[in-house]
Amino acid sequence: MTIRYLHTMVRVLDLEASMAFYRLLGLEETRRIDNDKGRFSLVFMAPPGQPECPVELTYNWDGDTGLPSDSRHFGHLAYEVDDIYATCANLAANGVIINRPPRDGHMAFVRSPDNISIEILQKGGSLAPAEPWASMGNTGSW
Repeated sequence: MTIRYLHTMVRVLDLEASMAFYRLLGLEETRRIDNDKGRFSLVFMAPPGQPECPVELTYNWDGDTGLPSDSRHFGHLAYEVDDIYATCANLAANGVIINRPPRDGHMAFVRSPDNISIEILQKGGSLAPAEPWASMGNTGSW
C-alpha cells in the first residue's frame, strides 16, 4: 500500500482576504475551481516550485455560518522560510499580528484572516536573537 500527500483544506469566510494573506506568506495560486452548481470556489495555493504542497481554500459563495470561531480543532499549517525575521517583519508591516514572535530566531506563529494558525520555521539553524524580536514578551503583538 502507498500513500501520497495531496493537500490541506481550510474553509475561508473572505476569499480575497485569505488569498492576500497566503500571498504574503509567499504562496501562489496553482489551481482554481469555481463550481456554479455547488456555489463554491476551491483555490489551491502552494509555495513557488512546490505545487505538490498546496493548501486548499474552500469558499462557499452563500456564506459559511458553520465555521468555528477558534480553529483549535485544526492544529496548524507550517512553512519553512529563508529568513524568519524578514518574513515576520513583512507580515507585521502588512497588518498581520505575530502571535508568537521569533524570539529564538527559529519559530513564529501567526493567524490567517480565518483564524488558522500558521507556524513559520527558520530554514537550517536558528538565527541569532535580534531586535525587536528578542525583547518581545509572550504576547507577540506589535
